[in-house]
Amino acid sequence: MKLWDKGFSIDKKIEQFTVGNDRKIDMHIARYDVQASLAHAIMLQSIGIITDSELRDLEKGLNELASSIKNGTFVIEDTFEDVHSKIEYELTKTLGDVGKKIHTARSRNDQVLVALQLYYKENLAVVNDKVKTLFDTLLSLAETNKGSLLPGYTHLQVAMPSSFGLWFSAYAELLIDDVYMLNAVSKVVDQNPLGSAAGYGSSFPIDRELTTKELNFSTLKYNVVAAQLSRGKSELSIAAALGGLCNTMARFSMDVCLYMSQNFNFISFPDELTTGSSIMPHKKNPDVFELIRGKCNKIQALHTEMVLITNNLPTGYHRDFQLLKENIINAFEDVKDILDIFNYSIQQVIVKDIDLTDEKYQYLFTVDSINNLVIEGMSFRDAYQQISGQVQAGTYKPDLGKEHSHVGSIHNLSLDKIREKYPK
Repeated sequence: MKLWDKGFSIDKKIEQFTVGNDRKIDMHIARYDVQASLAHAIMLQSIGIITDSELRDLEKGLNELASSIKNGTFVIEDTFEDVHSKIEYELTKTLGDVGKKIHTARSRNDQVLVALQLYYKENLAVVNDKVKTLFDTLLSLAETNKGSLLPGYTHLQVAMPSSFGLWFSAYAELLIDDVYMLNAVSKVVDQNPLGSAAGYGSSFPIDRELTTKELNFSTLKYNVVAAQLSRGKSELSIAAALGGLCNTMARFSMDVCLYMSQNFNFISFPDELTTGSSIMPHKKNPDVFELIRGKCNKIQALHTEMVLITNNLPTGYHRDFQLLKENIINAFEDVKDILDIFNYSIQQVIVKDIDLTDEKYQYLFTVDSINNLVIEGMSFRDAYQQISGQVQAGTYKPDLGKEHSHVGSIHNLSLDKIREKYPK
């Protein structure tokens, strides 16, 4: 069944190409299409297009479909083009002519739009919740390990003293920036497009404020052309926000992989969280974090894909938009899984004691030594030259006891301030 059926069959090769993976992907938005259809039916009754009894029939039919989606018995067979045609078919099969009225005053364009907006809105909230869980885990790890020093690196060269507390809380605070972006995108998608129909509105006296309230949108996309043009714009914003979050997790994962290597040997994980080699029995591979890194990098590329699909498309609907749906939904599902496995794994990290008197760390405290001379009255430039000379001559002796007291430094992590900063 096709919502645009005119009584003739489309070429099978053309149909297969144009439908693509829609049936599979549409399972993610099926319940949102039912939710929007119910709101639409309530609105149709309010303006006299359908009767009270017809609304009750549609409510019953839609609730039954919602139950079948929830319990996993809902299927989109190959005879249907998408979830929207499947739902209308089931309503018509059950209710007769009443089912045929559900599409009055709407187009598949705004039907897809509103289902996607509802999916995006709910899943951004889910991602936000999972980010908060990871944030709390990282701050807890920072508190637990705040006294454990860690070499800091620039250019992958030993630079200055850091700590595990500083490392964990650094990524916790970066997550706050990612949440700012997620919250901004949540506001973008929290606008009801239903009623824009094919992109130019309807001659029916529809009540768009009513459906906005029924679907719990904060506002609506007033201009019907703007509603249609939001297809692609929303996905572009989502891709940027998810990409920013993935950038944080990919960089953290790279640190984990680096710090697990024998050359660094700063952290480890239980054997159960690592994998081995088919020929090297000593290996403990950080496959989880390597896959997180790879998946996150893949998701960061999604923004470019969204740009290239939508860039310079003229006003109105184009079938190109269909290509946005699959990868943006897959990205949401991947990000949720990544956040779960990251939080699960990092909680089990084993922080090792690092011997900072090891020869390879002998210059870790040169900046502290310079600062000591400055406090004693020497100019910074002269102090720099003096310590530099000691390094060159091989006579430098580090001072391991220097306190870093300013806000956000090794000995003043300000974890309470970071926690307060998290968006409410």
